[in-house]
Amino acid sequence: MSAWADGAEYVTQCPIQAGHSFSYRINIIGQEGTLWWHAHSSFLRATVHGALFIRPRRGRPYAFLRPYKEVPILLGEWWKDDVMEIDSQVLPPSDAFMINGLPGDLYNCSQEGMFKLKVKAGKTYLLRIINTNLITQVFFKLANHNFTVVAIDAVYTPPLVTDVVVAGPGQTTDVLLEANQPIGSYYMAASVYYSTTAAFDNTTARGLVVYQGSQSASPPMPLMPVYNDTKTANKFYTNLTGLPIGPHWAACPDQVDQSLFMVFGVNLERCHKNGTCLGPFGFNFSASINNESFVLPSDVGVSMLEAFYKGVSGVYTRDFPNGPPYEFDYTSPNTSLDFTRIFAHKSTKVKRVRFNSTVEIVLQSTSFLDVENHPMHLHGFNFYVLAQGYGNYNATRDREKFNLVNPQMRNTIGVPRGGWAVIRFKANNPGIMASSGATVASFFQVRKKHACVDAIFAATNTSIQTNIAQDPPIDVLPPKS
Repeated sequence: MSAWADGAEYVTQCPIQAGHSFSYRINIIGQEGTLWWHAHSSFLRATVHGALFIRPRRGRPYAFLRPYKEVPILLGEWWKDDVMEIDSQVLPPSDAFMINGLPGDLYNCSQEGMFKLKVKAGKTYLLRIINTNLITQVFFKLANHNFTVVAIDAVYTPPLVTDVVVAGPGQTTDVLLEANQPIGSYYMAASVYYSTTAAFDNTTARGLVVYQGSQSASPPMPLMPVYNDTKTANKFYTNLTGLPIGPHWAACPDQVDQSLFMVFGVNLERCHKNGTCLGPFGFNFSASINNESFVLPSDVGVSMLEAFYKGVSGVYTRDFPNGPPYEFDYTSPNTSLDFTRIFAHKSTKVKRVRFNSTVEIVLQSTSFLDVENHPMHLHGFNFYVLAQGYGNYNATRDREKFNLVNPQMRNTIGVPRGGWAVIRFKANNPGIMASSGATVASFFQVRKKHACVDAIFAATNTSIQTNIAQDPPIDVLPPKS
C-alpha cells in the first residue's frame, strides 16, 4: 500500500474536509485473509470502519480446505454519548460491546438487537474476526465449539485449535468453525480482556449460532475468561506461528541492519495555565516512546508526507532517539509515580533508516501510572514477532528465545502486560507510515532515492521517514501548472 493511501491525518495527508472526497488506491501484494479500513482522525474510527476480504486469485486455493461460507464478525464498542464530543484527554469506558453492530440480550435496550448466524450441520464456516475497538482487547468464544485459527492480519498460520480467540484493537483473526454439535442454538460472546486498574466496560455482548432445524429455546453460554486473565491471553498470542509452506511466505531476515529499543508507556503532562486537566494530581495524561511525546503538526497547513515531498522545513525534525535517554527498571511498580521520569518532551521527531534494510525493534513497556497489555500497530508493513516476555528485556537471556524459523507475521501486536516484544521488518515500502498503539503511535516515511530509503520513528506517535517512490495522487496535491 502506498503511503499516499495510508490516511493518517497530518501524517500522510490533511483531513478530508466536509463536502470533499479522496480516493484511496491500494495494491494488494503478498496478503490473503482479512484486513479492515477505518477513519484515522480522533475517535472517528469507532464508528467509521469496515472489513476488507482478500481472497486467493481466481483458480488458486486457500491454504486450508475451502469453507462452505465466509462470515464477517466485527467486534465493536458503543457509547451512549457522541464519541466525537468526548474530551480527548480521557476516553470513558464504553457502555456496551457489539457483535456486528448489535449488543445482544444482556443489555437493557429498547429494541431487540442480537446477531444471529444460521448454520447447517456438517458444514465449515470461515469467520473473519475483526476487533474494531478503540482501546479494548476482547475474548471471543462460542459455546460447545472450538475454532481453528488459519490466518492473522492477512497472513496464513498453521492450524491452531482453540476454544477462545483473543484480539487486540485492529487485529484480525480468521478461524474455521465446524458446525459439528447437536442441532440447536449456541451463544457466541465477546467480553473484555483488561489488564490495568483503570475503569473499564465489564459487560458482555452476545450473539447466536442457530443450526438449521433448531427448536432450542435455552442456548448454552460459553464460560468466559475473567477480565484480567493474562495467562489465557498470553497463551493464545504466543502459540501463533507463521506458515512457511503457505502462499506468500517470506523467510525472516537473519541479518539486522538497524536496531532500536523503544520504551513506551502512559505519562503525565503539566497543565497549561488556567487549563482544565483530567489526569491524576491535576495533570494531563500523555504518552511517550523513548521519552518523546509526539505532537501532530496540525497547524502548519501541510502533512508530514507532503512536507517531505515538497521540501517544506519546520514540520518535523529527524532526531528521534534509538533508545530511551536513560536506563531504569522499566517494569518495577516503584516507578509508577516516579516524577523524575514520568514527564515526557513534546516533539515531532522522526528516525531515518535505509531503504530495504532490516530493522529490529525491542518494544519495552513501562509501569508508569499502571501496567497493561499494550497493542502496537505498524502501518504499511507486516513484521515478524520473534519473541515476547515479561519484565525487562535482557538481550543476553532473551535472544535465545527468538523464533527465526516460523515466527508469526502480523501488523499489530499486544505487548505483554509489564513486558516486552521483539519485532523485525524490512523497510521496503516508500512513504510515511504510522505505527500506533492505544496511547502511543509512530509513523514511517520511506523515501527512495539512489537506492536508499529513510525511515522515521517519532514519539507517542512515532514516525519513520523514507524517500517516496510514487508521486502523490491528484486528490492530495493540485496538478502542476
